[in-house]
Amino acid sequence: MPGTSFDPVDIVGLPTVEKRSLQGERLAALVARLATCGNAFWTERLADIDPTSITSVDDLTSLPFTVKQDLRDQYPLGMVTTPMAETTRLHASSGTSGKPTIVVYTPNDLAIWAEVNARALALAGTRPDDILHNGYGYGLFTGGLGLHYGGERLGCTVVPVSGGNTALQLPLLEDLGSRVMSATPSFALLLAERAREQGLLDRLSVEIGILGAEPWSEGMRARIESAWGNGFRAFDIYGLSEIIGPGVAMEAPDDLGALNVFDDHFLPEIIDPDTGDPLPGGEWGELVITTLTKEAMPVLRYRTGDITRILAEGGTAGRHWTRIARLTGRVDDMIIIRGVNVYPREIESVLMDDPDVGANYAIVIDRRVSMAELRVRAELTAGAADRPDEAARRIQ
Repeated sequence: MPGTSFDPVDIVGLPTVEKRSLQGERLAALVARLATCGNAFWTERLADIDPTSITSVDDLTSLPFTVKQDLRDQYPLGMVTTPMAETTRLHASSGTSGKPTIVVYTPNDLAIWAEVNARALALAGTRPDDILHNGYGYGLFTGGLGLHYGGERLGCTVVPVSGGNTALQLPLLEDLGSRVMSATPSFALLLAERAREQGLLDRLSVEIGILGAEPWSEGMRARIESAWGNGFRAFDIYGLSEIIGPGVAMEAPDDLGALNVFDDHFLPEIIDPDTGDPLPGGEWGELVITTLTKEAMPVLRYRTGDITRILAEGGTAGRHWTRIARLTGRVDDMIIIRGVNVYPREIESVLMDDPDVGANYAIVIDRRVSMAELRVRAELTAGAADRPDEAARRIQ
C-alpha cells in the first residue's frame, strides 16, 4: 500500500537543465512503450511517429493530442496499456454527460499519486504531525482517496470523513483539533457558515484549507477566509482524473495565484485552443499535459480544456516547478454574448468581491431574442436586503 514511508517529500523540484533532461528521457521512454505495447489505440495513434525521433521535450509538438472523447470512445478499458493483472485500482468520472471516463492505476501509479499529493499538502504548510480532515468525497471520485494517500504518505493522521453531513464534520473538527482541512471551496464556505451559526467557529483550530475539484475565484478565496477568520488560509489544488486526480499542481502560501506543476511527472504546455499551435510563455491558452511516468493509462498531450498561462520562472527562491496561473475558465464554458467572450468565473470574481452579495448566484442566458441577454441573479446578505437596487447598480 502506498504511503507507508514517511521520508521527506520533494517540494522544490529540479533545476531547469536537469529537469529538461529528465523530462526528455521520460518522454522518449513513454513514446517508445506506447508504440510497442500492443494497445490498439496507441498503435494507431502513433502509426506515423518514429519513436526513436523523440529524444527531448523539444520533440513534444510532433506528437498527437489526446482528448476526453478518446477516453469515452475507448470505454471501458481500451486505453489501458498494462495487463489488468498488473493493476490494482480503478476510478471514474461521474458520467453526467455520457458514459463515465474510467482511469486505471498500477501499484506504482498509486505510489506516484500519493507522492504528488504529499508534495501538495507539504507545499501548503501541512506537517507530518497534522491531523488532516479530508472532506473530499470518496468512492469512484478521485478526490477523497488522492488526498487520503497523500496525507498518509506525508505522515499525517487522516480523518476520512468525506463530503456532506455537517452535523458530523463540525464536532470532529472541534474534538480532534484538525489544523488542515481538504474540501471543495463551496463546502468549506458552508462549513464556516454552519460553524458560526452554531457558535463553534472560535473553538475550531483549522488554519489551512486545501481546496479544489470545482472552479473558484480570488473573490471566493477572500469570502472563505473571511468566513473562517482566525488566520485561516485557503489554497488551490489542481488535478483531473484523466491525468491522475488531485495533486497535479498546488498553490503555496508564499506564491499565491501560481500553481506549481509537479513537472517531473506531468509535462505542461499551453496551446491556442482554436489552432492547437503552441503559445509562448506568458500567453493565455489551453493547458495540455503529458503524463511522463504513469503506467496503466498514460496520455500524450492531453487537452484539459482549462485556460491558464505559464508564468515566468522565479516565484519563491529555491523552487523550480513550472508555474501556471490559477485557471480563469474552460474552453468549453466560455459564453459569447453579443460578440464578447465571457467566462463564468470572471462574473463570480465581481460578485464575490462585493460585500452585499451572498454565496449563491445563477447566470441566466436568454437566447429567445435576436440579441442574447445575460442576466445574473445573486442573493443579498442580510444587511443589504433592504437596499437591493443599490447593490444591483453597483454590480451591473
